[in-house]
Amino acid sequence: MQVDLQGPAGRLEALLESPAAPPTFAAIVCHPHPQFGGTMHNHATHRIARAARAHGGVTLRFNYRGVGRSGGAWDAGQGEAEDAAVALAALAARHPALPRIAAGFSFGAWMAALAGAGDPGVLGFLLAGVALRAPDLATLRDAARLRDLERPVAIVQASGDEFASPDELRAAIAGSRGPRRVAVVEGATHLFTEDLPALERAAGEGFTWLLGEGT
Repeated sequence: MQVDLQGPAGRLEALLESPAAPPTFAAIVCHPHPQFGGTMHNHATHRIARAARAHGGVTLRFNYRGVGRSGGAWDAGQGEAEDAAVALAALAARHPALPRIAAGFSFGAWMAALAGAGDPGVLGFLLAGVALRAPDLATLRDAARLRDLERPVAIVQASGDEFASPDELRAAIAGSRGPRRVAVVEGATHLFTEDLPALERAAGEGFTWLLGEGT
C-alpha cells in the first residue's frame, strides 16, 4: 500500500506491506545511497523487506528526502537519518503492540542504525552490506556506533564486499555492548547481485534470530 509520511523536509513517499498472516513484528527497511541511484525499490532493499514479510513482519520502505516523490533535498546523511526516524515513528503509531526492527542496506544500514539507536522501542537491527571504507560520510560511518548498540544486531555481509570484508567487519564490531550475528553470502560482492536469493535467506534468518534474542 502506497502511503505518504510527513517528514521534516516534506512528504516522504513510502510503501507499507503486510505478511499473509497477522504480523508478529514491524520493520523499516532503509535503501542505499540516493546519490548513487538508491531508492526504496532497490533490489537488495526489496529482498530484505520480502524476507521480513515471509517471517511475519509488516514492512515500511520509504524514499529519503529528494528521492522519487519525497520532498526536500539530499542532506549528507543527517536528514536521511531523520527520515528513517519518522518511518519508525509511523510504524509505532500504526502497530503499537508489535516489536520493531530497524533494517537497511549499505548506506541504509547506517541510517537504520542511527535512527534506531534513538528509538527505545526498536528491538534490534538487521544490517546488510555494512560499508566501513566508503569515502563519503566519514563522520557517520563509524563502527563505534555499531559497537555501542546494546540491542541485538544481525549483519549480512557479502564475502567479496569491496567496502568491508566479513573479517574486517567482525574485527570492527569486536567488543560490542550487545549480541551480534554476522552471516556471510559467499561469492557475492557489495550489491549482492551475484546471489540475491542467498541475501534474502540470510536476512530471514537474521530476523528470526533478532526476535529470539530480543524477546
